[in-house]
Amino acid sequence: MSTLVAEQPALEAAPQLPRAETLAASVIIMLMMTVAQRLIGFGRGVMFCRWLSAEELGQWDVAMAFLNLAAPLAVLGLPSSFGRYVEYFRARGQFHTFLRRTTLVAALAAVLATALVFVARTWFARLIFGTGERADVVVWLAVCLAAIILHNFLTALFIAVRTYRIVTLLQFLQSLGFAVFSLALLVVFPLGARSVVIGFAVATGLSCLAAIGWLVRLTTAEADAAAPLAPRSFWAKLAPFAAWMWVTNLVGSLFELIDRYMIVHHGGMTAGEAMSQVGNYHTSRIVPLLFVAVAGLLASLMTPHLAQDWEVGRRRSVVRRLNLTLKILSLSLLAASIFVLFSAPLLFGVAFQNKFQGGLAVLPCTLAYGAWFGTFAVAVNYLWCAERASLASLPLVFGLLLNIGLNLVLLPRYGLSGAVWATTIANLAALILVYRFSSASGMRVDRGTWLISLAIGALCFGPWVALAVFAIIVRRALVGHRLFTRREKLELAASLAQGIRKLGDIRRRLGAAVTVAQSPR
Repeated sequence: MSTLVAEQPALEAAPQLPRAETLAASVIIMLMMTVAQRLIGFGRGVMFCRWLSAEELGQWDVAMAFLNLAAPLAVLGLPSSFGRYVEYFRARGQFHTFLRRTTLVAALAAVLATALVFVARTWFARLIFGTGERADVVVWLAVCLAAIILHNFLTALFIAVRTYRIVTLLQFLQSLGFAVFSLALLVVFPLGARSVVIGFAVATGLSCLAAIGWLVRLTTAEADAAAPLAPRSFWAKLAPFAAWMWVTNLVGSLFELIDRYMIVHHGGMTAGEAMSQVGNYHTSRIVPLLFVAVAGLLASLMTPHLAQDWEVGRRRSVVRRLNLTLKILSLSLLAASIFVLFSAPLLFGVAFQNKFQGGLAVLPCTLAYGAWFGTFAVAVNYLWCAERASLASLPLVFGLLLNIGLNLVLLPRYGLSGAVWATTIANLAALILVYRFSSASGMRVDRGTWLISLAIGALCFGPWVALAVFAIIVRRALVGHRLFTRREKLELAASLAQGIRKLGDIRRRLGAAVTVAQSPR
């Protein structure tokens, strides 16, 4: 606390980065662009399901899982620390020092990781696909790895300085480019999973090139500190948090992909059969992963805002905002998942051409654990703000070990359903533990947050049970103050009124622009 007090003048004198948005504005921007982006992603996923066989779809699924694991691990967790520490160093006039040093280390680590994947491509093919015959795909995965590392680095940086318009535009460009290039390759050069991987690499690389101009403007807007920052002091502050984020990324990625790799390596199936089961599993995860992506982006957006509140001592504000966000998020995910369950026969019967009935069978549980994982991604923000990153990884470690143990028992007996049941239980356990650890670290997770989060489990019992539970929750939320406090309801009403006013302003501006455009000169 004494350090914070002593450094307060520097905090007040810090220059402001251009176009940093408030949390409310950030969420509005995120939602507007994310809707378009996710619609593109959903359409792309539907076309993959229609044009690829179950085996080819499974190959793409495990390839993408590998990239999601390898990219953050290769750069030692540095981009994951940006949301917490960019504001810290910027406020002290050390933004350039921070950027130079983290960029150098991340670039060296990325080059080494990409070279390793390329040189040991046969070994990686056995790890990823269960057979060394797919080494040709791993060559393109090495290219993808370099591109996605750069994309993640830039995205984390722009999120940390709260320029969300750039973030959403970058992700939109990547999503649109991925759809265009991959689907075009599947039409012109139908090479299965390899065509999809190539399209992803090209789209990600081009989106990174589009960000260079914004990166230059960002760096020139900041003045260098008058006094140099000693490397030892710099890394002493950043490295412990980055190391724990590295561990968290490792455990989180393993936690997210372990069920599919258990199917590949411990399901007692041939490589082709295992890929087909992963392909079925992929179809059940298309919509849940959309929900997880939105929740993950919301979590990233909240981190710098909550960290700023934490740095100036507004700890109660952090707890209050996080509780309210978790309630709204859990309730929204439950409602959206119920809609998906009722729409599932149309999705799998018409869009997927009845090719993936195995995916339809496990959809209720994948929706439940996807909602829990999205909630977890937001809830863990408190432990990051409190610099308890070590505790943030422990729920995932426990969930990972539980998932492996349950898979060893359930997978050989029940096949794909057993793998999904194991993952569902593991996600619930991880969410419960992060709530417990946050409470032990000073956050009061209120009753409403607990009840709404646990109610997501009703999805596992089908759409009608889930709808009944949702109706009960909504009724209790409207008539009393046990789920949402009086203050939370007032805040929600004020935010809704503000959103309506903003939409009205946008509509008036658009109308004025149309009138000006149509008026004679």
